[in-house]
Amino acid sequence: MKLSDLRPAPGSHKAEKRVGRGHGSGRGKTAGRGTKGQKARTGGKIHRAFNGGQTRLSKRLPFLRGLGNSNYAFRKNYAVVNIAKLTRYAAGTEVTPAMLAESGLMTATESEGLVKILGNGELDRALTVRAHKFTEGAREKIEAAGGSVELIPTRVYEKTKRRKDEFGKRVPPPQYQRV
Repeated sequence: MKLSDLRPAPGSHKAEKRVGRGHGSGRGKTAGRGTKGQKARTGGKIHRAFNGGQTRLSKRLPFLRGLGNSNYAFRKNYAVVNIAKLTRYAAGTEVTPAMLAESGLMTATESEGLVKILGNGELDRALTVRAHKFTEGAREKIEAAGGSVELIPTRVYEKTKRRKDEFGKRVPPPQYQRV
């Protein structure tokens, strides 16, 4: 075998179309571009948002300000539990989000996020309830039953927006203030 004997595998190499090489080739004259018009010209491309002369979609949609017009990335979603559901626990129990998930009051995924206790219903036993947030009614009912409320701390980020003092002057954030 010699280097000159090497050939590509049959069917793997296809000859390129040679357009504009005479009318006998079937692709002569207009070279498969039809007759006249924007698409027949060199560099004649139509923008992908072009709607055939109709007002394009981006112009037809309402103009709404904001980052994607949604606060979804910054929103805090709480899994909620009413205190009426806490009656399934024995007196003196420390109720945590993990325990709520085990007893089927919320999913395991929800228990890993933020949990809020609502004051709907009655509670007749002393429980120590740990959650990220409590309504005022829930707090009162738990403490009235002899139980206690423990807040699970959440991370709070320092505000970075510039604020104004009482005279309307801009005040730089604390890390940028001169000493």
